[in-house]
Amino acid sequence: MTLKRFAACIAVVLTSSLGHAQPFPSKPIRIIVPTIAGSAPDVRVRQIAPKLNEAVGQPVIVDNRPGANGTIATQLAARAQPDGHTVFFGLVNNAINDLLDPNFCCQLNRELVPVVHFTLTPLVMVIHPGVQANTLQGYIRLAKARPGTVTYASAGPGSITQLIGEWIKLKSGTNVLDVPYKSVGAELPDLLGGQIMTAYLNPIVIIAHVKSGKLRGLAVTGPVRIAVLPDIPTMAEGGLPGVEASVWNGFFVPSGTPKPIIETLNQELSRTFNAPDVREQVAASGSEVVGGRPEQFAGFIRQEIAKWGKVIKDAGIKPQ
Repeated sequence: MTLKRFAACIAVVLTSSLGHAQPFPSKPIRIIVPTIAGSAPDVRVRQIAPKLNEAVGQPVIVDNRPGANGTIATQLAARAQPDGHTVFFGLVNNAINDLLDPNFCCQLNRELVPVVHFTLTPLVMVIHPGVQANTLQGYIRLAKARPGTVTYASAGPGSITQLIGEWIKLKSGTNVLDVPYKSVGAELPDLLGGQIMTAYLNPIVIIAHVKSGKLRGLAVTGPVRIAVLPDIPTMAEGGLPGVEASVWNGFFVPSGTPKPIIETLNQELSRTFNAPDVREQVAASGSEVVGGRPEQFAGFIRQEIAKWGKVIKDAGIKPQ
């Protein structure tokens, strides 16, 4: 083969390869959300979706797939083409599900790999004002004096609100009755009406009720107080050091997605998080933007799984 013919063959091969290599993204990006439209996770995603659309030059579609405790969404996301055009918005409940069903097909850090951590939100322990306690220690004394009669609301077996409630019982040596509801936030009417004594809720849900006196805040489950409710102490300040629990979320892609695509998504999503209006809205809800590298998010998830795995074991919580 002559040098000229060899060069021509190389050019054909290169042209063919370049013709098949498409820039990312080359089509709309679908973000699968495991909760209903209008829920807190859905609001978070829709907050940044238009900014991501502008950044990547492709439509960003929010696809709500609630049901089966999030497993419908995780299965759909994990089985999608690993090309970066399907993104999953994962929640702390997904990590807890993985603990309760370790044989499940679509686990975080395995079938769904991290792209970037979005927000972190401590919950607030609130009680109906008719409960005779003004502090966490007063509540514990009341619960010990009336075992099995003080109640707390959870979102059902394996929910983070049940895990927090059972963890506090273990740490405080109390016997408080778990009253399960179908979803997070469904207990609020009964809490306001006094049918339930205690709940662990997102700050944005209870800020107005605490400020109006319809609910009393006893403790924040994060490591520090939150700016939107500065008078409510942390669990550690209230006498239960080590009890820390936050709801969190972040973005994932199917395993096998090329690293350059994960890197692009990480960079572009991080830019949307840092927009001043996004940060302000997140802070006003009692949350914080985290961001960071994919490997940092993966490490955080491993820590969460270890923490909640111990709580599940110690409390004897079983999947239902």
